[in-house]
Amino acid sequence: MEGLSSINTLHALSALLSPPDEDEEEDCAFVTSNAKLGPGHIGPAKSAESKPAASAYTKNYSKAIWSEEEVAEGAHFDDIADPRPQPEYDIILKQSVGTEDIFLGMSRKDPSSMCCENMVVKIKLPGTKVAEVILDVKETFLDLRTPKYKLGLHLPHPVHSQEGNAQFIVEKEELEVTLPMNRLLDCINLA
Repeated sequence: MEGLSSINTLHALSALLSPPDEDEEEDCAFVTSNAKLGPGHIGPAKSAESKPAASAYTKNYSKAIWSEEEVAEGAHFDDIADPRPQPEYDIILKQSVGTEDIFLGMSRKDPSSMCCENMVVKIKLPGTKVAEVILDVKETFLDLRTPKYKLGLHLPHPVHSQEGNAQFIVEKEELEVTLPMNRLLDCINLA
């Protein structure tokens, strides 16, 4: 068994399994004999032309977090050919508080968004009349269309779409949409 562990035996075994390339010998001339051989030297030499076969499960190595196919909700509202700009808007979370909440701290309400009851979306629509506004509210998406503007807005929290109300303030040329929030633990948080 002692004969298999010598360097000369390993060279002979390597030469037997794969004849050394001339370029490889020149590149490794300055390296010691122990460092010349490795697991990659056993077997036939691999050519640069051979590539692994492409399969259906190959991963796309882009930096995208998700693909466009995965984002389906609200995608039918997007119209790339529509040149109308998106209006300015603000989303404000609103909660009803009384003196017992502010001064005495008797309820379990706090300033976090978990204790908010309503979501108010303020949309600035300069040069727009009330009759021109088309508003469609879903549980997680708000769609607003006017002759001058379009807005497709994904809401940060689910809402009761049938229980909300909208008010157009003519002086500010602003539409205020108030939507009650629909969350799983509202009966606990708002008790």
